[in-house]
This record gives sequence, C-alpha cells and structure tokens, in this order.
Amino acid sequence: MAKDFKKGMLKRTLIFAVVIAFLFGIDGARVLYLQFAQGNELSAKAESQQLSDTEVSAMRGTIYDSEGNVLAQSATVWNIFIDPSNINTEEKRELVVENLAKFLKLSNKEKKELYKNSKKDTKYVVVAKKVENDIKEKISAFSAKNKLGNVIGTEQTTRRYYPYESFASSVIGFTGGDNQGLSGLEAYYDEELTGTNGRIITVKDAKSNRLPTDYETSIDAVDGNSLVLTLNQTIQYYLEKGLRTTMKEYKAKGAYGIVMNCNTGAVLAMSSMPDYDCNDPYKITYSKTKKELKKITNKKEKTQTQSEAVQNQWRNFTVSDTYVPGSVFKTFMSCAALEENVVNLNTHYTCTGSIQVQDYTMHCHYHPGHGTQNLTQGLENSCNPFFITIGQRLGVHNYFKYFDGFGFTQKTGIDLPGEAMSQYYREEQYGIVELSSASFGQTNSLTPIQVCTGLCAIANGGMLVKPYIVSEIKDANGNTVKKTEKTEVRRVISEDTSEKVRKMMKAVVDEGTGKNGYVAGYRVGGKTGTSTKLGESGEGERNKYIVSFAAIAPSDKPEIAMLIIMDEPNEDLGGGALCAPIAAQVTEQAMQVLGIEPQYDKDETKNLSIKTPSVIGSSVGSAKNSLNDKNLKCKVVGSGKTVLSQSPSGGAAIPSGGLVVLYTEKGKREKVKVPDFTGLTISEANASAADRNLNIEISGNNLSSTSVVAYSQSTEKGTKVDAGTVIKVSFKNTNSVLD
Repeated sequence: MAKDFKKGMLKRTLIFAVVIAFLFGIDGARVLYLQFAQGNELSAKAESQQLSDTEVSAMRGTIYDSEGNVLAQSATVWNIFIDPSNINTEEKRELVVENLAKFLKLSNKEKKELYKNSKKDTKYVVVAKKVENDIKEKISAFSAKNKLGNVIGTEQTTRRYYPYESFASSVIGFTGGDNQGLSGLEAYYDEELTGTNGRIITVKDAKSNRLPTDYETSIDAVDGNSLVLTLNQTIQYYLEKGLRTTMKEYKAKGAYGIVMNCNTGAVLAMSSMPDYDCNDPYKITYSKTKKELKKITNKKEKTQTQSEAVQNQWRNFTVSDTYVPGSVFKTFMSCAALEENVVNLNTHYTCTGSIQVQDYTMHCHYHPGHGTQNLTQGLENSCNPFFITIGQRLGVHNYFKYFDGFGFTQKTGIDLPGEAMSQYYREEQYGIVELSSASFGQTNSLTPIQVCTGLCAIANGGMLVKPYIVSEIKDANGNTVKKTEKTEVRRVISEDTSEKVRKMMKAVVDEGTGKNGYVAGYRVGGKTGTSTKLGESGEGERNKYIVSFAAIAPSDKPEIAMLIIMDEPNEDLGGGALCAPIAAQVTEQAMQVLGIEPQYDKDETKNLSIKTPSVIGSSVGSAKNSLNDKNLKCKVVGSGKTVLSQSPSGGAAIPSGGLVVLYTEKGKREKVKVPDFTGLTISEANASAADRNLNIEISGNNLSSTSVVAYSQSTEKGTKVDAGTVIKVSFKNTNSVLD
C-alpha cells in the first residue's frame, strides 16, 4: 500500500514538473520571440509612451532685395493644443473652452467644435495653428494662473511674412501652410530656403504627462539659407506703378515689364500684372476681374472663372508665356542685316504702303506709304515693307542664324520656375512668305525674357548674357554660400553693329514712333511694337493686340535694357502711347539709382529747373531783385516790409520763369487747390497753374509741345497746397501707331 502511494506521488510530481517545465519553456520562448522578433517594435512603442518627441520648425531663409530690404521673412508663431484626457470635470472644460474661444476669437460654430473636441478620447487636439506671440502669451498666462499646464499646450512653428505685400509678387511667389514654396523664387529655391527642423525630446510619466526639463534633450533647428536678389526696390516700384496705372486706365488684360542690367544680365525689376498679395495669394486684386466675376450668376462657372483668375495673377508672364514681339523685332533684323552687309545706313527704300509677296499683299501700318527713306528712317517709321525686303535680302539661312544667335531657340535659363519655350519655325519650314512675315516681327512667339535678353546683347556691344535674379545665397550666419557671376553665352554681333543699331534706336525716340520714351538729360534708344494676338487656331484675332516698347539707356553707353508690354488694351493705341511713357519714367528713376548723371543739350538746358534763392530776412525790394536776377516772378502776401517765409523754400527746385510767393506777416499762408492737368497741352497746363499761383515742372515728352498732353501729376487733383508749390506734370503724345 505504502509502496503504491509512493509510486503515485512520484508520478504526480513528475507530471507536475513536466507541466512546470513546459510552461517555463513557453514563457522562455515567448520572451525570446518578443526580444528578437518584436524587440524593435516593442521598444519603439515603449519609447513613444515614455518619451515626447516634438519637432521644432526651422526658420525659412529671408529674401532681400539688392539693397538689403526684406521682401520675405519667417517669424516664430505657435500652435495651440489641448489634452482632453486631463479635463476631468465639466467645470474645467467650461473654463478651458470659454477662455480659449475668447483669446482665439472663435466663432460660435468653432466654439462648439472646440467643446466637442474637448471630450474626445485622446491626448492631443490642435485648437489653432500659427497664432501670433501676443495671443500665445495671454493663453500661457491664463494656463499658468489656473494650473492648466497639463491641459493646454503650445508648440513653436513658423509663419512666412511679406512686408511689402504685392511687391514683386510674381517673382517672389508664396509658400503653403507647411512652409513649402509653391510659386516664384519661393518654389525655385525651396531647397535652399528650407532649413532642417530641430527636436525636443522629453520624458513622460505613467499618465503621459511631461516631466520637468531636467529630463529634456533638444536638437537645435538649422535655419535655411537666405537669398539676395538683383531687384532694386526703387526701380521695381516705379515699374509696378506705371504698369498698374496704365493697365487700369486702359482696362488691359495684363501689363508686363522687365528691366535688366544689360552688361551683366542681372534683373533690376520684373513685374506681371495683375499681381497679388503674397500674404493672401488667393484674393483677387484686379478691379476689372472683380466686376466680371460679379456678373456671373452660374455658381459652377463662377467658381471656375475665379480659380482661373487666381492662377492668372500668380503667373509670371515675362518668363512663363510667349507673345508675338511685333516691330520690336526689327531691331534684331537691323543687327542681322548690318552684320551680314546686306544693307548699310545709306540703304534706301521707297514705301508705297504695301508689298506683294507671292499671292499675299503685305501692308505697312501707314497705308499711304512712307515714301523714300534710309535704314534709320525705316526703323524710326517702323516700316513693314522696308524690313520685308531686308529679310528677303538676308535669306532664310542668315535670318535663322541670328534668330538662334540671339537666343530665341532656347530657354534663357533664368533662375525662376516655369520658363516657357519659344514657338518658332525651324529653318527648313521657312518659305518666302514665312520669312517676309517674320522679318517685321510676326510668325514666331517668344518669351519677354528672351526678347529683353536679346536687347541686352544689342546694348552691351554684341554679347548675349544669361539673365539671373539671385545675386547671392547666404547661410543663417550671413556667410556667402554662393555668388552669381556674369555668364557670357556667346557673341552675336560686332561692337560696330551694336553701335549703329543703338544710334538708330535713339533716332526712334528723337524723331520716330517712340518719342514718349524721351527723358531729358539721358539719351534713350527705343523701339515700339504691336502684334495681333493669335487665337487657338493660330489665326490672328481682330482687335486683340499686344503692344510694347523696348528701351536702352543711355544709348551711347548703355546700362539698362527694358521691355514694357500692354496686353489687350481697350483702345487702339500702340506701344508708343501706352508703353513708352512707362519706360521713360522707369528710365529716369533707374538712371538716378545707378548714379548716372544727366547730360543736357542746349535746348534741354533752357528748360532746366533752378534752385530757388532763399530771401527770408531780406526786404521785399531786395527779395524782388534777387528773384528777378534768377528770371523768377514773385507775389507778395502781407503788408510787412521784410520777408518772413517763402514758397517754394530756399534751395528747392523751381522751373525757370516760375513764381515764388513771399510772406511778410506771421501766420499768413495762401492755400490753393491743385487742378486736374490730365489731358491739357503744355501751354494749357502752364496757364492753369499760373491762374492758381502754382508752378509746373514738365516731365516726359515735350519734343512736340503742340501735340502732347498731360497724363500724370505728382500731386493729386483737389489737394490743398501752398501757393508757389511745384507740381511735376508728365506729358505724352497719344497719337501713336499700331506698328
């Protein structure tokens, strides 16, 4: 019996031991499996529960203009979040929701959404993104006061700011919500501008609350590189001002302009209108577009049209679109013909108003015909038949050699996104008709940046240079990472040909279709152009024009080349009337910025302003004599014997023969309203100013004083100013041709 009992116990013990060993084996195998098969995964899960890993956004690099003005900049902002798992009472929930709604100025709908989110079974809900620092500080102070540090949290991030809003918007571009560049330089140089984000790693307790900073590890963010542009703020401002004003006045579809340093290829100004506010790129800015949208009643059509309008204002036409250059192209034809010796400056042609080319009659813009003219006069008059015969003398092969040489068969390689490819006939596709049409600027479509780069070659002595807009890239510490150097692509024409064509272009401004490009003291060369827009079928669309004006200055030693384009103006006015005045205003400012002193001829010297003598403290009689010696008139206000104040003040510029108002009693000041000079001739404007005891300084085209009219003034009509004030009035001739 005892023996059987012992045997049974031994058996049971053995079974128990086997079971225990089996269970330990399973556990051991499980441990090994977890350690080796799932070790990395479980370790990561453990870390995620024990560690808080917060990304710290790097600052995006700053964009500067050529003088160091900030055009785009990033600043620290904050994301606000809550931890619903730590909201354990309804009283606390109400406190959090009510105050966050107040600080963040939430709508009732947003407030209800916040209340709903505060009940979620989660530890992280973003309440607001990219909140300014002052609001974040108020929220942090409220959180600390009410001991809500485990409920309300803040995360550092960045936001992009554009201090000048729409300034150079088509060039600079904008960023998206994630700070990624979406357009312009922001997109093209996104990799350079984007920095490397940092991290803050903090230990969490069992309830997933962050422990004190003693347990914190941080990796600093590395800010992105900055861009220094070639754009000059002053030149850009006047280019945009001129384009915007003319586009609105003539209700044009668009207005575009480029100003380049013709010797280096640096872009000094570039604009495509309508533009947009880089801080709010989805908002439509052009009043004409807004009115057109208001008329659309179909919701689907309106949404589509609005989307197209937004995309259009983002588009940089000067780089991303092509157009038919029209008669501006005659400058390149002149270069090719002179270089190949098929014409010279004494070559003559008699224009009858048209020319027969096979079965086609090709007309001159001046239907009666220009009569007999030499080459310079042919360019002055923008005579189509003359240049058709030049093209035929040149021949297809030589024509295409220079078409290619000036860079019209390749992209320029400018450092901006979306550069378009020109649309042109290949050499083997030309017949006599195609060559004849191309010779006066039709047939082929080029980008404005190609045309302006070609103009630089004419201006600088014949060298094609690569255009660029970023002069320097700097790191976060201000060290230069990369500097753009001038790139010479190839020589296109000789210096001799360059000089001849520059003189011909100066004659266009002095005597021909480009008189509105005149700037006193600076020798401006130019060329007007008009082209019929091509429809989808490739055929010309009647009454839809692009007009333009190309300019170089000073023509004897050029520093800048410029192209101004007006797209579909509402009046049949050419580039001479619409674009040349803009070029003149920009040229005047550019010359001052570049430190180029004016050189006046005898006629210009007669019309120069002089410095107003200071006669304060002098007797009235003595003051009158001093002003009379300077060929200035005067008006005395008051009965005193001594001059106490004057207008204009001493040292201020005043036109020769102008009026100075003298005051002989304290407190006396004669105020007058500035009239509207728009549309007046020079003599009418002078008379209107004299009637109000004002002075006018004449700017712009005064080459033919009987046919020019005022189109802008430095002080708005209706403004009250001191009698004697000098108002700058700009004049132009609106009787231009569609050449």
